[in-house]
Amino acid sequence: MFDNSKPITYTVDVPDVVHAVEFSPFEWSSKLIGVGTSSRVSVGICRFQEEDREIDGLEYEHLRDFHHGIRVTALAWSPETSLAVIPKILRFCTGGSDHKLRLISSDLKNDDSVKIIDGHTDYINAVTFDPSKGDQLASVSDDHTCRVWDTDGTQRICLPLGSPGMSVCWHRDDHMKIMVAEKNGIIRFYNLLNQQPIMSLDCGHAPLLSADWCLVDSLKVGAVVGTELHLFDTSMSSRPVERRSVHSDGGCLVKWAKNNEHLVATTGTPACQVKVINAKTNQIPVSSGLQISSGLSWHYRLPIVVVGGDRKLHFWSIDNT
Repeated sequence: MFDNSKPITYTVDVPDVVHAVEFSPFEWSSKLIGVGTSSRVSVGICRFQEEDREIDGLEYEHLRDFHHGIRVTALAWSPETSLAVIPKILRFCTGGSDHKLRLISSDLKNDDSVKIIDGHTDYINAVTFDPSKGDQLASVSDDHTCRVWDTDGTQRICLPLGSPGMSVCWHRDDHMKIMVAEKNGIIRFYNLLNQQPIMSLDCGHAPLLSADWCLVDSLKVGAVVGTELHLFDTSMSSRPVERRSVHSDGGCLVKWAKNNEHLVATTGTPACQVKVINAKTNQIPVSSGLQISSGLSWHYRLPIVVVGGDRKLHFWSIDNT
């Protein structure tokens, strides 16, 4: 049905249908991957031949399953996570279908803890940690709020939104700035000190279902709005500098590659499409259809993107040009 311009590079079997998947976005824990399902979070280590010639393809090591009880709707890694310290620290946060956040910590031995953070009144669409220290996290919800929390569960900020919050991203270098994308097509950047918007972007129409802030170049923002991918350069305009049709029945997720400002991945419909677009060359190295797709994440160092499927993780290794 689709032009599978690049076939799936690697596949890993997992016990359940995947609802969320995230590589750790930090250099010191970039081998870690979290997989959220209807009742658990599975954590594993991915070692790729692209960074270790002694490995044949992909070597996946399952570390631990964490009981979750309900469906995972969002997943984010803490920068405090490290397997190189003693004791080891594994820390991540989930959004659940019961509208609660869960901050899960483990030393991968006997010390596991779960902190339930209650406050949202509707579906949680995204969560992210302050990348500098990991002592705060932000979440957005269908309840028309973006909330910032201390990791002890204290709510520090509640930003009212004009529509459901779909995505939230923290600036990698300035921990006082976050980006919040709303379903009505408005993307705002907030100063957390005064809780005021610094600037806003306007997609011009709706629904916006996902947006991402480029890690390599923080002037760039991408969003999937209706059937289109919108690319912004915030130094030039508050309107998209490029719009292109990507999914004829609507886009679902968008993520910039973490090591390449030109590679953008999207998912959408019909038939659970996965696309990778090179915005510089206009090439589409990946255009595939899956039976089920959920979640979308790029490796921190490698041009490898993962999408969750029906009891599988699908990985594509992209030519990084």
